Amino acid sequence: MYAFFFKYFVYWPWFVGSILLCLMGTFIYLQYQTPMYNIQSAVLIKEQDQTQKGNNQALSAIQDLGMMTMTNNFDNELQILKSHTLVRKVVTDLGLYITHTEDRSWGYDIPLYRNEPVKIYMSPDEAELLESNIIIRMNYSSPKQIEAEVLYIHQGMEKSINQVFEQFPAVLPTEIGVITFEPDTTFHIKRPMKLTTHINNPNNSAASFRSNMRVEPISKTTTIAQINVVNTVRQRGIDFIYQLVKIYNQETNDEKNEVAQKTAEFIEERIAIIDKELGSTEDTLASFKQRSRLTDLQSDAQMALQETSRYEQQLTQNATQINLIQELSNYIHNPAYAEEVVPANVGIQDQSLAEVINQYNTLIVEKKRLLRTSSENNPAVVNLNSGIDAMRTTVQTTVNSVLRGLQIKEKNLEREARKHEGRISNAPNQEKEYLSIARQQEIKANLYTMLLQKREENAITLASTASNGRIIEIPMAGKAPISPKKKAYMMAAFIVGILIPVVFIYLKEKLQYQIENRNDVEKLTNIPILAELPKSNSSPSNKGSIVIHENKNNIMEEAFRTLRTNLLFMLEADKKVILITSSRPGEGKSFVSGNLAVSLAFLGKKVIIVGLDIRKSGLDRVFGFKSQLNGITNYLSNPEENKLSDLIISSGISPNLDILPRGIIPPNPTELIARPTLEKAIDELKKKYDIILLDTAPIAMVTDTSLISRVADIGLYICRSDYTPKAAFEYINTWKENSSLKLATVINSIDLSKRKNSIHLNYGYKYGYGHQYGYGYHDKGKGLH
Repeated sequence: MYAFFFKYFVYWPWFVGSILLCLMGTFIYLQYQTPMYNIQSAVLIKEQDQTQKGNNQALSAIQDLGMMTMTNNFDNELQILKSHTLVRKVVTDLGLYITHTEDRSWGYDIPLYRNEPVKIYMSPDEAELLESNIIIRMNYSSPKQIEAEVLYIHQGMEKSINQVFEQFPAVLPTEIGVITFEPDTTFHIKRPMKLTTHINNPNNSAASFRSNMRVEPISKTTTIAQINVVNTVRQRGIDFIYQLVKIYNQETNDEKNEVAQKTAEFIEERIAIIDKELGSTEDTLASFKQRSRLTDLQSDAQMALQETSRYEQQLTQNATQINLIQELSNYIHNPAYAEEVVPANVGIQDQSLAEVINQYNTLIVEKKRLLRTSSENNPAVVNLNSGIDAMRTTVQTTVNSVLRGLQIKEKNLEREARKHEGRISNAPNQEKEYLSIARQQEIKANLYTMLLQKREENAITLASTASNGRIIEIPMAGKAPISPKKKAYMMAAFIVGILIPVVFIYLKEKLQYQIENRNDVEKLTNIPILAELPKSNSSPSNKGSIVIHENKNNIMEEAFRTLRTNLLFMLEADKKVILITSSRPGEGKSFVSGNLAVSLAFLGKKVIIVGLDIRKSGLDRVFGFKSQLNGITNYLSNPEENKLSDLIISSGISPNLDILPRGIIPPNPTELIARPTLEKAIDELKKKYDIILLDTAPIAMVTDTSLISRVADIGLYICRSDYTPKAAFEYINTWKENSSLKLATVINSIDLSKRKNSIHLNYGYKYGYGHQYGYGYHDKGKGLH
């Protein structure tokens, strides 16, 4: 955990910079976000009264039979409240498809509502034809002059109009409609303003309002709907809710009054017809009396007339009902009224027929209600059409049945009346004619009176319709905006500011194909790491690349002392030969070999370093001697003529350190090393020296080092930070599998600036540029440190 924290902590400037940039960027972003406010209200949706519930029995019966299924009435009302048709009417009534803003150079544009200095108008019908919204930019400094630029799209082409208005109200005719401009004379301008107006398609504006509106029940046990509207202007949202409920009530009342309106039309038509017929009958009666000079009935016919009066009255009532039923039958069979409700309250005495008509009217009203929020293809509408067709057939059958019954009753009454009329057969024919005319007059007068009464009753029904929705909580806007949520944005920016460096560092590590630090080595192999050597700041010179100095405590000296300590601890007793190699040239194996040899010499050990990188020796550059010197290759090629001790030179750094150079490059280095002469040379050196360091060639490139390893006691594998490929370094595992040699590794040239001039060395203490230092090693399961 400590290593994980430290790995990221060393990049703390990245984290600070990333967090600051993210916070600043988010702060600027929030300045350009228009605040959004939530406006909330509650509306009580009234339940159906008992009369309407009675009329809906047919609808309930159809639902019970499985012919159609519908949600309850309250759910339907919720859908109507948020329907596109209703919202669009609100948008057009309030002119919400035209929006105004004041432009600002810093921050979001201020939305204007009811306080815009210039009123702009385009009719909703023209706005519906817009291909895209119209943008009007204005420079406003005085109510006497307006500079406007109008941008719009017509037939797929962008067009613009620049106009200066000085007389108001101003009218601007365009290819897509007429736009009017009128300054608000009550607006007090304090500074020149830049204004932008958007004229949108009302359908698009309605869709936008619907997406920012929620209508949902407060609970499952009430019929109270909660309306939430999100808008950039509080007052605009409040006005929207008020107008929404108002139009909803208007629409609902229109639906409820449809049956009464159709009944009123039917009654008016019948009154006009009966009025003419009644006037004609009265004229006929007056003419008959004048012609027949009748003033009173004969006394001997009084008793007969009394006997027949009851039947005459019944015939009159029956004839009235037959007349109504015939007119109703003509109305029902008229194709023009196939989709209309049937007049119900017209004086029909047959209760079964009146009940069937009410049921049919209920289905017609319900269908029209569904069509306001759906189409003819809606399954509920299709099922309802089936119910309407069936119910219309039932109405027609019932009308015919009632009419036949009335006609039979009329014949029976006439038969009984004729029996009593026989008693007055001696009455004058004029009296019989008079009775016939008087009866027709009475029938027409009774029918006329009844229709007048029904007209008044129907008018009362129309006037007494109540609103279906009532606002019980006035629309109120919250004091604080609900969007943007600044704290959440800033917290997210802070988190993103942390995550960006983490992701970058993680990807950097994943994409790093070279060894960078100790963690990379430990992931590739379980061979112990003896030391991590810092990058040397000194450049090679003619004097070589030795950076170890006696009695100095700089970071480089301390690093090599740690390597020396761990190496000696790992080296078993009577073991002297240390082979030093790497994966590829340039990893610093000769540099490590030379400075390790110097460090061991300063410890008092008798040390010799042998240049066995025969193909490309680096010891001459490390120690600064000529590469043409004779050396080990001369001995290996001809040991009889070349004495080994004569080839050894002093290092000039410490009396305890000698060097056996490479010598002349032979044509057959591999065969030369494979000779037994190498073992003989090493055995001879063991007699004189405590430590023998073999600087060999890169083992992954040539086989020389593998052959030399037969005379070594321990192998030291060098890798270089930010240079050695991970794939090349993995050869150390292959070497371990194919060799019994004890192996260890050293990480060379670690850039301490990447760790802020302070590196937590895993060899027991913290190195720095101060004077703190120490020696030691620890066994942590990965080897000696």
